[in-house]
Amino acid sequence: MHRIQQINKPEKSFYLAAKNHWDNIAKPLGSFGELEEMIQKIATIQETVDVDMTHRAVVVFCADHGIVEEGVTQCGSEVTVLCAKAIAEGTSNVNAIANAYHASVHVVDIGMKTNADTDKIILRKIAYGTRNFTKEAAMTESEMISSITTGMDLVRDLKRSGTQIIVSGEMGIGNTTSASALASVLLGLPTKAVTGRGAGLSDEALRRKIVTIENGIKLHAPSPDHPLHLLQTLGGLEIAAMTGLFLGGAVYHVPVIIDGVISAAAAAISYQLNPFCAEYMLASHCSREPAASGLLKMMHLKPVIDAGLRLGEGTGGLLLLPLLDGALALYRHAHTFDEEKMERYRKLS
Repeated sequence: MHRIQQINKPEKSFYLAAKNHWDNIAKPLGSFGELEEMIQKIATIQETVDVDMTHRAVVVFCADHGIVEEGVTQCGSEVTVLCAKAIAEGTSNVNAIANAYHASVHVVDIGMKTNADTDKIILRKIAYGTRNFTKEAAMTESEMISSITTGMDLVRDLKRSGTQIIVSGEMGIGNTTSASALASVLLGLPTKAVTGRGAGLSDEALRRKIVTIENGIKLHAPSPDHPLHLLQTLGGLEIAAMTGLFLGGAVYHVPVIIDGVISAAAAAISYQLNPFCAEYMLASHCSREPAASGLLKMMHLKPVIDAGLRLGEGTGGLLLLPLLDGALALYRHAHTFDEEKMERYRKLS
């Protein structure tokens, strides 16, 4: 955890150099919108104007949640391990998209109740699921810290192996309940305002989910000013590991893409620990889950996709990659004002 102290605001010279490069391309200034900003941000993180995203990875953390016993989900915890195995063996939703965009998929068992019957999962199990946070803290302090450390270590190891950009992903039945609980506290909003139907809930089950979160918050009285206590009491092992992924991106200077509301909640915890973390994150899309937009705004991040996505696994985050590839193609190969002997556009107020 001492590595968090190493996180600093990135040096802006490469950001300005990349902006100058954009402004020399023969097009109206800023006309590629938020994608220009993202390329500049990646240039800053990579500390080069020659941005490269050739080697990309999705990290999918898998864990179970004790809160499922409160009837807040459509299916049971047994689905987590089935989905994790499918992802590890390359047959799930995230694999289809990752294959299309040439990203490797790394599946990590950080806390599933059941061990998957495959040797293709990275085994980093901290515990066999969290506890029911309406009765006790979801994790011990040691479990939470170990999960965060695991996430940071994976960024370090991926960077050493050549990975240049990471997409955050997760699989864990019940994790929208934890994410909504975290968001309610972080944003200071009523539970009802930030709680959605997850993978699909009836009106009655949604009301039960809201009451469950309210009971957990009442029991633990967490504060946004104490993000580790908040994460420990109401979070999940995979959410803690993703928190480490975002912290690791800032420590090791690797851009990390936020997927949906689960990873946005993890990103927001890392932001509370050190606001400079946001300088190393990219927001892919705004999930249909009601907490998503508020969490991204809290970190001053702008998603570029608004398509009502809520699939998870890192699928929405992956969809940012072709947009970045298109922006990078323009950045690298488009004609310039100098080449065309054209007068440059000027910024007008």
